[in-house]
Amino acid sequence: MSNIAIKVEELSKQYRLGVVGTGTISHDLNRWWHRIRGNEDPYLKIGEINDRNIKGISEYVWALRNINFEVKQGEVLGIIGKNGAGKSTLLKLLSRVTAPTTGFIKTKGRIASLLEVGTGFHEELTGRENIFLNGAILGMTKAEIRSKLDDIVDFSGTERYIDTPVKRYSSGMRVRLAFAVAAHLEPEILIVDEVLAVGDAEFQRKAIGKMKDITKGGGRTVLFVSHSMNAIQNLCSKVMVIEHGTTVFEGSVDAGIDYYISSNKEKSNLALIERKDRRGKGRIKFYDVGFFNIKNEPVGNIITGKDIIIRLYYKITIPVFSIIFRIQVIDSQGRIVFICNNFHSSEPIPSIARSGYVDCIIPNLPLLEGSYSLNLQCLSDKVVEDEIEGSTTVDVINGDFFGTGKLPAIKEGILVKHKWIYE
Repeated sequence: MSNIAIKVEELSKQYRLGVVGTGTISHDLNRWWHRIRGNEDPYLKIGEINDRNIKGISEYVWALRNINFEVKQGEVLGIIGKNGAGKSTLLKLLSRVTAPTTGFIKTKGRIASLLEVGTGFHEELTGRENIFLNGAILGMTKAEIRSKLDDIVDFSGTERYIDTPVKRYSSGMRVRLAFAVAAHLEPEILIVDEVLAVGDAEFQRKAIGKMKDITKGGGRTVLFVSHSMNAIQNLCSKVMVIEHGTTVFEGSVDAGIDYYISSNKEKSNLALIERKDRRGKGRIKFYDVGFFNIKNEPVGNIITGKDIIIRLYYKITIPVFSIIFRIQVIDSQGRIVFICNNFHSSEPIPSIARSGYVDCIIPNLPLLEGSYSLNLQCLSDKVVEDEIEGSTTVDVINGDFFGTGKLPAIKEGILVKHKWIYE
């Protein structure tokens, strides 16, 4: 293990649904009885894979099952997968937040983790005090932390509030400070979950640039979970795809992204109401999505430059208010091309009927020819009610966007209406 920073062997994590811990006292005694007799844990033989698309019959579920991989020093491993695939569980195991059910994890060096907003912060302590607390947890001396303090505060952009308790910080301020601490206190292994999505675009660029610096300059190892294929492509040296708690791909970044995108397209053929790989409180649920032209006629393919209606069908179980619908349009490389959101374009919808549909009308569709997928999200009072990645795919056919019969010779992307003036 001379140049191996992380080695994972047969790693599995089992949970019993509806309870905290391993389950009832009788189950724990049963486990103990088998263990003292030198027998295998009987509950390792039961349980189902973590597939939310099917209805289970067992009260035990494997969040992760038989994960094996190695990460060399200085490598950046991107971990991708849909919501509920097991990515965050894996990072918690690697960070020693929870213990594995079976398997082994071998690491070389100190680990700093950024798993969720404010991880490792004490609410009552100031930002400055939390920097020293985090550094102490990583095994650094007060002098070492003090020597990096100015750089941490400057990078996080929280100088004005550094002596304010972090309980008064916004989520964006917390994640900026947490990342700055984790990145500057020189851990040998840095584990970063999707939390960077909380920060603004400028900070995300700074964070990715910093992670590049610490891997290239310091030879440190990074494990990076993200739904942004653009960030994965920019930062990672290899990719692992997790599905239903198991590794389904490990290899080059481009091949991994292609695998992930193609698998999402296969799932988008499943009826929306049947999709179980969704998250949210569930008081509103999407049950279908359709595409219509301006004459309200259903269309299969949509045409560049034509007006298009994206119709989202929904059902409400409990009355909700202040409703926001969001559509992310994703290209074949997993990049967000544009977002439609009634919060940005107008205002949240005060209330709507118990079932029906809402229309998102896009004039002069600016997409070039290609295949695109839609991520759907609905919120009420800023609470996520339903979210489905890769809800459906749609093919765009090139049309006469500019009225000249000409289009740029590029694949996918956005067209912009413009004009030229000259003398």
